[in-house]
Amino acid sequence: MIIFTTKRNLRNFLKHLKEKGEKLGFVPTMGALHEGHLQLVENSLRENDHTVVSIFVNPTQFDNKEDLEKYPRPLERDLYRLEQMSPEMIVYIPIAEDIYEGNIEAKNYDHGGLDQVMEGKYRKGHFDGVATIVHKLFDIVQPDRAYFGEKDFQQLQIIRRLVKSQNLPVKIIPVPIVREEDGLAMSSRNIRLNERQRTAAPYIYQMLLEAKKWAEQGENVVDIKKKIYKAFENHPVLELEYFEIADEENLQPADNFEKNKNYRAFIAVYAGNVRLIDNIRIK
Repeated sequence: MIIFTTKRNLRNFLKHLKEKGEKLGFVPTMGALHEGHLQLVENSLRENDHTVVSIFVNPTQFDNKEDLEKYPRPLERDLYRLEQMSPEMIVYIPIAEDIYEGNIEAKNYDHGGLDQVMEGKYRKGHFDGVATIVHKLFDIVQPDRAYFGEKDFQQLQIIRRLVKSQNLPVKIIPVPIVREEDGLAMSSRNIRLNERQRTAAPYIYQMLLEAKKWAEQGENVVDIKKKIYKAFENHPVLELEYFEIADEENLQPADNFEKNKNYRAFIAVYAGNVRLIDNIRIK
């Protein structure tokens, strides 16, 4: 395993690989790696000659200072897991001052309205922070393919737009959500759940499955949303922040289901001060 902490050294190393015509896969992460991350890495290892994994908790995408401070950072464990996957793994662990060149601020991007709903509505500036760091990382790594999980589906669509609008020469590869045996979507935040919260958390996925079932049975969008909000109304542990059914392509909230379109249900829930998100294609 080769570890880089500065973009200059990483760029110089990768330049030689690219000159030989070798394909480069890239998995950007914020660390606290779980099986969902490792699935991204596995796909990259299989489809490319070399794989770069970045570990960087990006400050500009956090709208909550406490969330940033409490974000788990088990670096030694992460490195061990990556080395077990491939001894030739290339790992980039930058510091903010290096990657941002001393100006730790997000750029403003035109996300075409993708950032005005759901996560963007509740986390102001979040997607500018995401786009800023992803753009910087793509510029440094110059990957042929980059891998993103569908758990952050809104982020995935925003990155796809970023690549298109900035004419970046990288192919975005989506990877399906990886779940625990009880259905909870894997997330680095899950380790912050206490026992009671962790026991309750699979209810989130259960409700997504219910929404999918109701949609398949012909129920309309308004009634499905009412049922979901009702289901969380008096939950003793989980507090619903939002539930939305949106067009998969443009992420705009749906009033009804139209033929020849794909729809997803999106949800954000608080378990104490831990925020969990999930989604599922429902039609």
